[in-house]
Amino acid sequence: MSNMIKGIAASAGIAIAKSFRLEHPDLTVEKQTISDKDAEIKRFEVAVNQSKDELEVIKKRANEELGEDKAAIFSAHLLVLSDPELLNPIKDKISSEGVNAEFALQEVANMFITMFEGMENEYMAERAADIRDVTKRVLAHLLGVTISNPSMISEEVIIIAEDLTPSDTAQLNRNFVKGFTTDIGGRTSHSAIMARSMEIPAVVGTKAVTSTIQNGVMVIVDGLDGDVIIDPSEEVLAQYRQKKDQYEAQKSEWAKLKNEKTVTSDGVHVELAANIGTPEDVKGVLENGGEAIGLYRTEFLYMGRDQLPSEEEQFEAYKTVLEKMEGKPVVVRTLDIGGDKELPYLNLPKELNPFLGFRAIRLCLEEQDIFRTQLRALLRASTFGNLKIMFPMIATLDEFRQAKAILLEEKDKLVANGTAVSDSIEIGIMVEIPSTAVLADQFAKEVDFFSIGTNDLIQYTMAADRMNERVSYLYQPYSPSILRLVSMVIEAAHKEGKWAGMCGEMAGDTIAIPILLGLGLDEFSMSATSILPARTQLKKLSKAEIASNKEKILSMSTTAEVVEFIKSNYMN
Repeated sequence: MSNMIKGIAASAGIAIAKSFRLEHPDLTVEKQTISDKDAEIKRFEVAVNQSKDELEVIKKRANEELGEDKAAIFSAHLLVLSDPELLNPIKDKISSEGVNAEFALQEVANMFITMFEGMENEYMAERAADIRDVTKRVLAHLLGVTISNPSMISEEVIIIAEDLTPSDTAQLNRNFVKGFTTDIGGRTSHSAIMARSMEIPAVVGTKAVTSTIQNGVMVIVDGLDGDVIIDPSEEVLAQYRQKKDQYEAQKSEWAKLKNEKTVTSDGVHVELAANIGTPEDVKGVLENGGEAIGLYRTEFLYMGRDQLPSEEEQFEAYKTVLEKMEGKPVVVRTLDIGGDKELPYLNLPKELNPFLGFRAIRLCLEEQDIFRTQLRALLRASTFGNLKIMFPMIATLDEFRQAKAILLEEKDKLVANGTAVSDSIEIGIMVEIPSTAVLADQFAKEVDFFSIGTNDLIQYTMAADRMNERVSYLYQPYSPSILRLVSMVIEAAHKEGKWAGMCGEMAGDTIAIPILLGLGLDEFSMSATSILPARTQLKKLSKAEIASNKEKILSMSTTAEVVEFIKSNYMN
């Protein structure tokens, strides 16, 4: 029986090849006393130059294979190796203390790494990672050990590693590296994101691959189910080859739908949109046939830095997204900070219950200068595309009226100054608080649209923190209570001639899609890679047929009943 390890499916697909252990050599450093200090400094400089030469080669390859943005990481590494602020203290340490180059390098580098990591700033944490990466390379040259070089792989392999550094991943030659699996990491770790952009299957966070898998063993990485199979039998190999062929066939089927509208089997059009965090994400939306952007999470503009983004910087980001979408709808959510997303530079007081506290629209209505800056940037960008603005975390009609009034005030000021502003901006709200869902009929008279944020709506309705593993069983998207709230919101919108969308994870969920279609959802917004599978699924569903079972679904009493009904009727 072949051995199987479970992990986290980080990048879809099936890879079958021999294992290649990416091992990092022992770089233990001992302190030694040196008599010829000049020779030691020279030895250090030679190691730095060797490292630079290597990095130039890696950077060139990354540029050719992965594009400039991925190669930029090596430009950063080369800058570190040319930085006198790092190099001079090392040379000074060798000459003043008479210590060996390895020891001086490690001491100085560790000081910088500790300092940068202590800043609790994403940008600085990346600088710390750059210094760590570069230091290892120079140390290896000083110690005379070889760093295993993934760019030299010349046969089809699956990489086995504790984790993959940025320089490891960028050196992977796509022709030979068929997949990888690591001990640590999650779906959002660097290596997982790189695997998805390279479109190679990956399973991360297995805890056990490096301690279990020897070099050169046949391995299967199943990036669909998160399994790693070691030394499979002929029978198991045949099963997975078939699964791989089916997945490849499915991918080419999906790709055919890239430029098509999303139409159900009974001819109803619904809009499939994508959720994005940065202007760079638009590329993936267009490549996956997105018809709109249903949620642009603007807080990423505010994170990983030490001060608020300027109006100009925000304007450029919003304008870029609107232009790239060429007139397709772009729904921008105003700043949603608080809860699990902190901005250290705002110095907000610590709260006992941050998810139920001073966050999102509550913060913006209080800190109006931050809010008004964002609204001005959005209004100025509105003439470059099809902009819709939505406010997050709205609990009362008064909050919506106040936010809308501030938006209109800023619009009037801009127009008075001769700045062009679009006249067709729709203003909507996120529905993520049960009080708003219950009062949707009143909200629908005043908003232009609803977007249902199920991630929060579910946790607030169930009173269960979605980050808490012990109550995760209560995170139930198909619970009849959640479905009734969603149905109330959609019905209230339609009664007033408005549209209703959904931008929570539920919108791309294969079991939820038939239900949401039957409830009358107009727009489904999801991660870009879910769009084509969702379009394929919707093509096979009849909206009228599911709608005829709407009352039946809403009158069920448990999640299990709902799932059973959908699986047996709409998931063939």
